[in-house]
Amino acid sequence: MMDADVTAWLQENLVRLRTLEPGEGYAGLEPLRDIVGDARVVAIGESTHRVHEFYQLRHLVTRFLVDELGFTGFAMESGFPEGWAVHDWVLGGDGDLDLLLHTGITYHMGKCAEMRDQLRWMREHNRTHDRKIRFYGMDLPDSSASALPGVTAALAFLDDADPAYAAAARKALLPLFDYLPADRTGLAWAAPAIHAYLALGTAHRHELTARIGELAERLRALRVPYSTVDANRAGIALQCAVTARSADAFLAGMAAAPGRTYRGANVRDAAMAANVEWILGREDRIVVGAANGHVQRWPYRVPPIITDEQVMLGQHLARSLGDRMVVIATTYDGGRVFSHRPSADGPPGHTEVFHEDVAPGTDPGDLDVLLARAGEPLALLDLRKVPGEGAVARRFAEIDGTRNGPYKQLVNPLVAFDAVVHIDKVTPWHTFVDGVRPGA
Repeated sequence: MMDADVTAWLQENLVRLRTLEPGEGYAGLEPLRDIVGDARVVAIGESTHRVHEFYQLRHLVTRFLVDELGFTGFAMESGFPEGWAVHDWVLGGDGDLDLLLHTGITYHMGKCAEMRDQLRWMREHNRTHDRKIRFYGMDLPDSSASALPGVTAALAFLDDADPAYAAAARKALLPLFDYLPADRTGLAWAAPAIHAYLALGTAHRHELTARIGELAERLRALRVPYSTVDANRAGIALQCAVTARSADAFLAGMAAAPGRTYRGANVRDAAMAANVEWILGREDRIVVGAANGHVQRWPYRVPPIITDEQVMLGQHLARSLGDRMVVIATTYDGGRVFSHRPSADGPPGHTEVFHEDVAPGTDPGDLDVLLARAGEPLALLDLRKVPGEGAVARRFAEIDGTRNGPYKQLVNPLVAFDAVVHIDKVTPWHTFVDGVRPGA
Protein backbone atom coordinates (compact mmCIF):
# COMPACT_ATOMS: atom_id res chain seq x y z
CA MET A 1 0.00 0.00 0.00
CA MET A 2 1.17 3.51 -0.75
CA ASP A 3 2.29 5.59 2.17
CA ALA A 4 -0.53 7.90 3.27
CA ASP A 5 1.69 10.99 2.99
CA VAL A 6 2.51 10.18 -0.65
CA THR A 7 -1.13 9.51 -1.46
CA ALA A 8 -2.18 12.79 0.11
CA TRP A 9 0.51 14.72 -1.77
CA LEU A 10 -0.50 13.20 -5.10
CA GLN A 11 -4.18 13.89 -4.45
CA GLU A 12 -3.34 17.50 -3.71
CA ASN A 13 -1.04 18.03 -6.69
CA LEU A 14 -2.60 15.98 -9.47
CA VAL A 15 -4.72 18.17 -11.74
CA ARG A 16 -7.82 16.28 -12.85
CA LEU A 17 -8.53 16.49 -16.57
CA ARG A 18 -12.20 16.28 -17.53
CA THR A 19 -11.66 15.10 -21.09
CA LEU A 20 -9.09 14.53 -23.81
CA GLU A 21 -11.54 15.38 -26.58
CA PRO A 22 -10.21 18.27 -28.69
CA GLY A 23 -12.78 21.01 -29.09
CA GLU A 24 -14.26 20.51 -25.62
CA GLY A 25 -12.30 23.37 -24.07
CA TYR A 26 -9.13 23.46 -22.02
CA ALA A 27 -10.41 22.52 -18.57
CA GLY A 28 -7.47 21.39 -16.46
CA LEU A 29 -4.79 22.62 -18.86
CA GLU A 30 -4.27 26.05 -17.28
CA PRO A 31 -1.29 24.76 -15.22
CA LEU A 32 0.52 24.37 -18.54
CA ARG A 33 0.94 28.14 -18.69
CA ASP A 34 3.32 27.97 -15.75
CA ILE A 35 4.93 24.68 -16.78
CA VAL A 36 5.62 25.93 -20.32
CA GLY A 37 6.68 29.46 -19.39
CA ASP A 38 8.75 30.93 -22.23
CA ALA A 39 9.84 27.55 -23.64
CA ARG A 40 10.41 27.42 -27.38
CA VAL A 41 9.81 23.66 -27.55
CA VAL A 42 7.12 21.67 -25.76
CA ALA A 43 7.68 17.95 -26.36
CA ILE A 44 4.72 15.65 -25.79
CA GLY A 45 5.68 12.01 -25.35
CA GLU A 46 3.72 8.79 -25.64
CA SER A 47 4.46 5.56 -23.80
CA THR A 48 3.59 3.47 -26.83
CA HIS A 49 2.47 4.31 -30.35
CA ARG A 50 -0.96 3.90 -31.96
CA VAL A 51 -2.97 4.65 -28.82
CA HIS A 52 -6.17 6.70 -29.17
CA GLU A 53 -5.72 8.64 -25.92
CA PHE A 54 -2.14 9.65 -26.67
CA TYR A 55 -3.14 11.05 -30.08
CA GLN A 56 -6.01 12.94 -28.45
CA LEU A 57 -3.80 14.36 -25.71
CA ARG A 58 -1.25 15.57 -28.25
CA HIS A 59 -3.97 17.19 -30.35
CA LEU A 60 -5.60 18.82 -27.31
CA VAL A 61 -2.35 20.21 -25.89
CA THR A 62 -1.28 21.43 -29.33
CA ARG A 63 -4.55 23.37 -29.66
CA PHE A 64 -4.02 24.91 -26.23
CA LEU A 65 -0.46 25.94 -27.05
CA VAL A 66 -1.51 27.42 -30.39
CA ASP A 67 -4.66 29.19 -29.19
CA GLU A 68 -3.42 30.36 -25.80
CA LEU A 69 0.37 30.65 -26.02
CA GLY A 70 1.04 31.49 -29.67
CA PHE A 71 2.84 28.34 -30.84
CA THR A 72 3.17 28.16 -34.63
CA GLY A 73 4.72 24.78 -35.46
CA PHE A 74 3.91 21.10 -34.90
CA ALA A 75 6.71 18.60 -35.59
CA MET A 76 6.31 14.86 -35.19
CA GLU A 77 8.24 11.61 -35.34
CA SER A 78 7.76 11.27 -39.09
CA GLY A 79 9.90 11.67 -42.19
CA PHE A 80 11.26 15.18 -42.79
CA PRO A 81 11.10 15.08 -46.62
CA GLU A 82 7.64 13.49 -46.74
CA GLY A 83 6.20 16.03 -44.31
CA TRP A 84 6.37 18.95 -46.74
CA ALA A 85 3.29 17.76 -48.61
CA VAL A 86 1.37 17.81 -45.32
CA HIS A 87 2.89 21.22 -44.46
CA ASP A 88 1.52 22.67 -47.69
CA TRP A 89 -1.91 21.04 -47.27
CA VAL A 90 -2.57 22.45 -43.79
CA LEU A 91 -1.69 25.89 -45.17
CA GLY A 92 -4.49 25.53 -47.72
CA GLY A 93 -2.70 23.75 -50.54
CA ASP A 94 -4.10 21.14 -52.86
CA GLY A 95 -3.95 17.44 -52.21
CA ASP A 96 -5.98 14.49 -51.02
CA LEU A 97 -5.93 14.18 -47.23
CA ASP A 98 -6.42 10.42 -47.23
CA LEU A 99 -3.40 10.02 -49.51
CA LEU A 100 -1.35 12.37 -47.34
CA LEU A 101 -2.21 10.35 -44.24
CA HIS A 102 -0.69 7.32 -45.98
CA THR A 103 2.31 8.89 -47.70
CA GLY A 104 3.05 12.20 -45.97
CA ILE A 105 3.37 10.71 -42.47
CA THR A 106 5.77 7.81 -42.06
CA TYR A 107 5.86 4.72 -39.81
CA HIS A 108 2.12 4.40 -40.69
CA MET A 109 1.40 6.94 -37.92
CA GLY A 110 -1.00 8.94 -40.08
CA LYS A 111 -3.35 6.09 -40.86
CA CYS A 112 -5.98 6.95 -38.27
CA ALA A 113 -9.00 9.14 -37.64
CA GLU A 114 -7.17 10.97 -34.84
CA MET A 115 -4.44 12.26 -37.15
CA ARG A 116 -7.02 13.14 -39.80
CA ASP A 117 -8.92 15.23 -37.25
CA GLN A 118 -5.78 17.08 -36.15
CA LEU A 119 -4.76 17.95 -39.71
CA ARG A 120 -8.28 19.12 -40.54
CA TRP A 121 -8.21 21.35 -37.47
CA MET A 122 -4.83 22.79 -38.50
CA ARG A 123 -6.12 23.58 -41.99
CA GLU A 124 -9.30 25.18 -40.63
CA HIS A 125 -7.31 27.19 -38.07
CA ASN A 126 -5.09 28.49 -40.85
CA ARG A 127 -8.12 29.43 -42.95
CA THR A 128 -9.54 31.60 -40.16
CA HIS A 129 -6.41 32.98 -38.41
CA ASP A 130 -3.60 35.27 -39.49
CA ARG A 131 -1.07 33.48 -37.28
CA LYS A 132 -0.60 30.09 -38.92
CA ILE A 133 0.23 26.67 -37.49
CA ARG A 134 2.59 24.65 -39.70
CA PHE A 135 3.26 20.91 -39.87
CA TYR A 136 6.74 19.37 -40.02
CA GLY A 137 8.21 15.91 -40.07
CA MET A 138 11.48 15.74 -38.17
CA ASP A 139 12.60 12.13 -38.64
CA LEU A 140 14.66 10.14 -41.13
CA PRO A 141 12.88 9.50 -44.43
CA ASP A 142 11.11 6.32 -45.52
CA SER A 143 10.38 5.11 -41.96
CA SER A 144 14.19 4.93 -41.51
CA ALA A 145 14.35 2.21 -44.20
CA SER A 146 16.12 4.20 -46.93
CA ALA A 147 17.46 7.63 -47.86
CA LEU A 148 15.49 7.70 -51.13
CA PRO A 149 12.73 10.27 -50.29
CA GLY A 150 15.34 12.76 -49.10
CA VAL A 151 17.32 12.31 -52.30
CA THR A 152 14.30 12.67 -54.59
CA ALA A 153 13.10 15.77 -52.71
CA ALA A 154 16.49 17.43 -53.19
CA LEU A 155 16.62 16.47 -56.86
CA ALA A 156 13.16 17.93 -57.47
CA PHE A 157 14.56 21.35 -56.54
CA LEU A 158 17.74 20.82 -58.53
CA ASP A 159 15.68 20.03 -61.63
CA ASP A 160 14.87 23.76 -61.62
CA ALA A 161 17.99 25.24 -60.02
CA ASP A 162 20.72 23.09 -61.59
CA PRO A 163 19.21 20.84 -64.28
CA ALA A 164 22.50 19.58 -65.69
CA TYR A 165 23.70 18.35 -62.31
CA ALA A 166 20.23 17.01 -61.47
CA ALA A 167 20.24 14.90 -64.64
CA ALA A 168 23.71 13.54 -63.86
CA ALA A 169 22.76 12.75 -60.27
CA ARG A 170 19.54 11.02 -61.33
CA LYS A 171 21.52 8.84 -63.73
CA ALA A 172 24.28 7.93 -61.27
CA LEU A 173 22.48 7.88 -57.90
CA LEU A 174 18.87 6.79 -58.35
CA PRO A 175 19.70 3.36 -59.86
CA LEU A 176 21.60 2.54 -56.66
CA PHE A 177 18.21 2.33 -54.93
CA ASP A 178 16.92 -0.37 -57.28
CA TYR A 179 17.59 -2.91 -54.54
CA LEU A 180 14.51 -1.67 -52.62
CA PRO A 181 11.56 -4.10 -52.68
CA ALA A 182 8.70 -3.00 -54.94
CA ASP A 183 6.00 -4.16 -52.50
CA ARG A 184 5.36 -1.43 -49.92
CA THR A 185 1.82 -2.53 -49.02
CA GLY A 186 2.65 -4.52 -45.89
CA LEU A 187 2.51 -2.88 -42.48
CA ALA A 188 6.10 -4.02 -41.85
CA TRP A 189 7.43 -3.29 -45.35
CA ALA A 190 10.41 -1.43 -43.87
CA ALA A 191 11.87 -4.70 -42.55
CA PRO A 192 12.51 -6.30 -45.96
CA ALA A 193 13.74 -2.92 -47.23
CA ILE A 194 16.36 -2.81 -44.48
CA HIS A 195 17.24 -6.47 -45.02
CA ALA A 196 17.76 -5.74 -48.72
CA TYR A 197 20.15 -2.92 -47.84
CA LEU A 198 22.10 -5.17 -45.46
CA ALA A 199 22.44 -7.74 -48.26
CA LEU A 200 24.17 -5.22 -50.56
CA GLY A 201 27.85 -5.57 -51.29
CA THR A 202 30.28 -3.23 -49.57
CA ALA A 203 31.11 -1.38 -52.80
CA HIS A 204 27.41 -0.69 -53.48
CA ARG A 205 26.82 0.66 -49.97
CA HIS A 206 29.93 2.82 -50.10
CA GLU A 207 28.94 4.28 -53.46
CA LEU A 208 25.51 5.16 -52.03
CA THR A 209 27.18 6.95 -49.15
CA ALA A 210 29.59 8.84 -51.41
CA ARG A 211 26.96 9.99 -53.89
CA ILE A 212 24.46 11.06 -51.22
CA GLY A 213 27.25 13.00 -49.53
CA GLU A 214 28.16 14.67 -52.81
CA LEU A 215 24.53 15.73 -53.29
CA ALA A 216 24.32 17.27 -49.81
CA GLU A 217 27.64 19.06 -50.09
CA ARG A 218 26.82 20.51 -53.49
CA LEU A 219 23.57 21.93 -52.15
CA ARG A 220 25.51 23.43 -49.25
CA ALA A 221 28.32 24.83 -51.39
CA LEU A 222 25.96 26.43 -53.93
CA ARG A 223 23.22 27.55 -51.58
CA VAL A 224 23.94 31.22 -52.34
CA PRO A 225 23.23 31.02 -56.08
CA TYR A 226 20.53 28.38 -55.50
CA SER A 227 18.78 30.83 -53.17
CA THR A 228 18.37 33.28 -56.04
CA VAL A 229 16.14 30.67 -57.70
CA ASP A 230 14.01 30.13 -54.57
CA ALA A 231 15.53 30.67 -51.13
CA ASN A 232 12.85 28.72 -49.27
CA ARG A 233 13.02 25.69 -51.56
CA ALA A 234 16.82 25.80 -51.57
CA GLY A 235 16.92 25.62 -47.78
CA ILE A 236 14.43 22.76 -47.69
CA ALA A 237 16.28 20.84 -50.41
CA LEU A 238 19.57 21.13 -48.52
CA GLN A 239 18.01 19.88 -45.29
CA CYS A 240 16.34 17.01 -47.15
CA ALA A 241 19.73 16.00 -48.53
CA VAL A 242 21.34 16.30 -45.08
CA THR A 243 18.58 14.12 -43.63
CA ALA A 244 19.09 11.62 -46.46
CA ARG A 245 22.76 11.45 -45.52
CA SER A 246 21.77 10.77 -41.92
CA ALA A 247 19.45 7.98 -43.07
CA ASP A 248 22.30 6.45 -45.03
CA ALA A 249 24.55 6.68 -41.96
CA PHE A 250 21.82 5.06 -39.84
CA LEU A 251 21.66 2.09 -42.21
CA ALA A 252 25.44 1.93 -42.62
CA GLY A 253 25.71 1.63 -38.84
CA MET A 254 23.50 -1.45 -38.97
CA ALA A 255 25.72 -3.01 -41.64
CA ALA A 256 28.85 -2.31 -39.57
CA ALA A 257 27.39 -3.59 -36.29
CA PRO A 258 28.39 -7.30 -36.51
CA GLY A 259 32.10 -6.50 -36.66
CA ARG A 260 32.05 -3.41 -34.46
CA THR A 261 34.31 -3.34 -31.41
CA TYR A 262 33.21 0.11 -30.26
CA ARG A 263 30.02 1.67 -28.98
CA GLY A 264 27.30 2.42 -31.54
CA ALA A 265 25.84 5.88 -32.10
CA ASN A 266 22.17 6.87 -32.22
CA VAL A 267 22.21 8.64 -35.58
CA ARG A 268 18.43 8.80 -35.81
CA ASP A 269 17.85 10.93 -32.70
CA ALA A 270 20.78 13.19 -33.56
CA ALA A 271 19.20 13.78 -36.99
CA MET A 272 15.81 14.52 -35.43
CA ALA A 273 17.43 17.05 -33.11
CA ALA A 274 19.19 18.74 -36.03
CA ASN A 275 15.90 18.96 -37.90
CA VAL A 276 14.10 20.44 -34.88
CA GLU A 277 16.85 23.06 -34.54
CA TRP A 278 16.49 23.80 -38.27
CA ILE A 279 12.71 24.19 -37.82
CA LEU A 280 13.36 26.61 -34.94
CA GLY A 281 15.06 28.82 -37.50
CA ARG A 282 11.62 29.19 -39.09
CA GLU A 283 9.35 29.09 -36.03
CA ASP A 284 9.59 30.79 -32.66
CA ARG A 285 7.73 28.13 -30.64
CA ILE A 286 6.90 24.57 -31.65
CA VAL A 287 5.24 21.41 -30.35
CA VAL A 288 7.20 18.18 -30.79
CA GLY A 289 5.36 14.85 -30.74
CA ALA A 290 7.27 11.57 -30.33
CA ALA A 291 7.71 8.58 -28.04
CA ASN A 292 8.61 9.24 -24.41
CA GLY A 293 11.99 7.66 -25.08
CA HIS A 294 12.84 10.12 -27.85
CA VAL A 295 11.88 13.31 -26.01
CA GLN A 296 13.34 12.45 -22.58
CA ARG A 297 16.36 14.29 -21.21
CA TRP A 298 17.91 10.99 -20.20
CA PRO A 299 19.79 8.17 -21.97
CA TYR A 300 17.55 5.47 -23.44
CA ARG A 301 17.88 1.92 -22.15
CA VAL A 302 15.30 -0.88 -22.28
CA PRO A 303 16.89 -4.17 -21.17
CA PRO A 304 17.12 -6.77 -22.59
CA ILE A 305 16.31 -5.15 -25.97
CA ILE A 306 18.61 -2.11 -25.71
CA THR A 307 21.32 -2.41 -23.10
CA ASP A 308 23.75 0.32 -24.18
CA GLU A 309 22.73 3.85 -23.29
CA GLN A 310 21.46 5.78 -26.33
CA VAL A 311 21.71 9.57 -26.59
CA MET A 312 18.21 10.83 -27.35
CA LEU A 313 16.52 13.73 -29.11
CA GLY A 314 15.60 15.29 -25.76
CA GLN A 315 19.20 15.26 -24.58
CA HIS A 316 20.41 16.98 -27.75
CA LEU A 317 17.72 19.65 -27.47
CA ALA A 318 18.37 20.16 -23.76
CA ARG A 319 21.97 20.92 -24.64
CA SER A 320 21.00 23.61 -27.14
CA LEU A 321 17.82 24.96 -25.51
CA GLY A 322 18.34 24.46 -21.79
CA ASP A 323 15.19 25.31 -19.85
CA ARG A 324 13.52 26.61 -23.01
CA MET A 325 12.45 23.04 -23.69
CA VAL A 326 9.65 21.44 -21.68
CA VAL A 327 8.95 17.69 -21.79
CA ILE A 328 5.53 16.21 -20.98
CA ALA A 329 5.50 12.42 -20.70
CA THR A 330 2.58 9.99 -20.59
CA THR A 331 1.93 6.97 -18.40
CA TYR A 332 -0.91 4.45 -18.27
CA ASP A 333 -2.32 1.58 -16.22
CA GLY A 334 -3.27 -1.03 -18.77
CA GLY A 335 -6.06 -1.26 -21.29
CA ARG A 336 -6.02 -2.41 -24.90
CA VAL A 337 -3.47 -1.67 -27.63
CA PHE A 338 -2.96 -2.22 -31.36
CA SER A 339 -0.35 -4.75 -32.38
CA HIS A 340 0.69 -6.85 -35.36
CA ARG A 341 2.76 -9.99 -35.97
CA PRO A 342 4.29 -11.68 -39.01
CA SER A 343 1.79 -13.52 -41.18
CA ALA A 344 2.31 -17.26 -41.07
CA ASP A 345 2.39 -17.63 -44.86
CA GLY A 346 2.31 -14.04 -46.12
CA PRO A 347 4.88 -12.26 -48.28
CA PRO A 348 7.78 -10.37 -46.65
CA GLY A 349 6.67 -7.25 -44.77
CA HIS A 350 3.06 -8.37 -44.41
CA THR A 351 1.61 -8.92 -40.98
CA GLU A 352 -1.65 -9.72 -39.29
CA VAL A 353 -3.06 -7.08 -36.97
CA PHE A 354 -4.82 -7.61 -33.67
CA HIS A 355 -5.71 -5.90 -30.41
CA GLU A 356 -3.96 -6.98 -27.25
CA ASP A 357 -5.14 -6.56 -23.68
CA VAL A 358 -2.56 -5.03 -21.33
CA ALA A 359 -2.81 -5.75 -17.60
CA PRO A 360 -2.25 -3.07 -14.96
CA GLY A 361 1.37 -2.59 -13.94
CA THR A 362 2.78 -4.15 -10.78
CA ASP A 363 6.40 -2.89 -10.59
CA PRO A 364 6.60 -0.40 -7.70
CA GLY A 365 9.57 1.22 -9.46
CA ASP A 366 7.43 2.29 -12.43
CA LEU A 367 6.13 5.84 -12.54
CA ASP A 368 2.98 4.42 -14.15
CA VAL A 369 2.26 2.28 -11.07
CA LEU A 370 2.87 5.12 -8.63
CA LEU A 371 0.45 7.41 -10.44
CA ALA A 372 -2.14 4.67 -11.01
CA ARG A 373 -2.36 3.95 -7.29
CA ALA A 374 -3.30 7.56 -6.66
CA GLY A 375 -6.70 6.67 -8.08
CA GLU A 376 -7.14 9.43 -10.69
CA PRO A 377 -8.15 8.08 -14.12
CA LEU A 378 -6.97 11.15 -16.06
CA ALA A 379 -4.62 13.69 -14.49
CA LEU A 380 -1.67 16.01 -15.03
CA LEU A 381 1.24 16.21 -12.58
CA ASP A 382 3.88 18.94 -12.53
CA LEU A 383 6.97 16.90 -11.62
CA ARG A 384 8.87 20.05 -10.71
CA LYS A 385 6.71 20.23 -7.58
CA VAL A 386 8.09 16.99 -6.14
CA PRO A 387 9.75 18.04 -2.87
CA GLY A 388 13.44 17.54 -2.26
CA GLU A 389 13.06 15.72 1.04
CA GLY A 390 10.54 13.77 3.09
CA ALA A 391 8.33 10.77 2.32
CA VAL A 392 7.32 12.00 -1.15
CA ALA A 393 10.92 12.64 -2.17
CA ARG A 394 11.94 9.18 -0.94
CA ARG A 395 9.11 7.50 -2.85
CA PHE A 396 10.00 9.29 -6.10
CA ALA A 397 13.66 8.37 -5.57
CA GLU A 398 12.55 4.73 -5.83
CA ILE A 399 11.14 5.30 -9.33
CA ASP A 400 13.58 4.08 -11.95
CA GLY A 401 11.47 3.70 -15.08
CA THR A 402 8.25 3.79 -17.04
CA ARG A 403 6.31 1.17 -18.97
CA ASN A 404 7.36 0.64 -22.58
CA GLY A 405 5.07 -2.03 -23.96
CA PRO A 406 6.04 -5.31 -22.28
CA TYR A 407 9.37 -3.87 -21.13
CA LYS A 408 10.65 -1.35 -18.62
CA GLN A 409 12.27 1.82 -19.91
CA LEU A 410 14.91 2.82 -17.38
CA VAL A 411 14.70 6.54 -16.65
CA ASN A 412 14.85 9.08 -13.85
CA PRO A 413 11.55 10.90 -14.45
CA LEU A 414 12.45 13.94 -12.36
CA VAL A 415 15.38 14.65 -14.68
CA ALA A 416 13.88 13.37 -17.93
CA PHE A 417 10.47 15.06 -17.74
CA ASP A 418 8.89 18.27 -16.49
CA ALA A 419 5.33 16.96 -16.27
CA VAL A 420 3.38 13.79 -16.88
CA VAL A 421 -0.19 12.99 -17.92
CA HIS A 422 -1.49 9.72 -16.51
CA ILE A 423 -4.26 7.85 -18.31
CA ASP A 424 -5.93 4.99 -16.48
CA LYS A 425 -6.95 2.77 -19.40
CA VAL A 426 -5.79 3.18 -22.99
CA THR A 427 -7.54 2.03 -26.16
CA PRO A 428 -6.35 1.40 -29.74
CA TRP A 429 -6.14 4.18 -32.30
CA HIS A 430 -9.03 4.45 -34.77
CA THR A 431 -7.02 3.17 -37.66
CA PHE A 432 -7.43 2.87 -41.41
CA VAL A 433 -4.94 -0.01 -41.53
CA ASP A 434 -6.36 -2.91 -43.53
CA GLY A 435 -8.00 -5.54 -41.36
CA VAL A 436 -8.98 -3.31 -38.46
CA ARG A 437 -12.24 -1.39 -38.29
CA PRO A 438 -11.94 2.26 -37.09
CA GLY A 439 -12.97 2.35 -33.45
CA ALA A 440 -12.88 -1.44 -33.06
